[in-house]
Amino acid sequence: MEQLIEQLKSQIIEALNFEDLTPADIETDAPLFGEGLGLDSIDALELIMLMDREYGIKLADPKAGKAIFQSVRTMAEYINANRTK
Repeated sequence: MEQLIEQLKSQIIEALNFEDLTPADIETDAPLFGEGLGLDSIDALELIMLMDREYGIKLADPKAGKAIFQSVRTMAEYINANRTK
């Protein structure tokens, strides 16, 4: 799980073009939206595409995204349980 978390942090940095961040700068349990990383709805779309492209996960229910994208850890847990790649 820790390996997936670190991989996700790198993928988030790359997908969202956070060139000034390193994986160590992203707290595993910090909120991704609002406080924490301060992501917005456009960033959410990028994360959805990342999960589809890298892990074969399609989000059918947009409302589920709020729980899935709470933090890097919640994303990793969801990917771990639902990945097809």
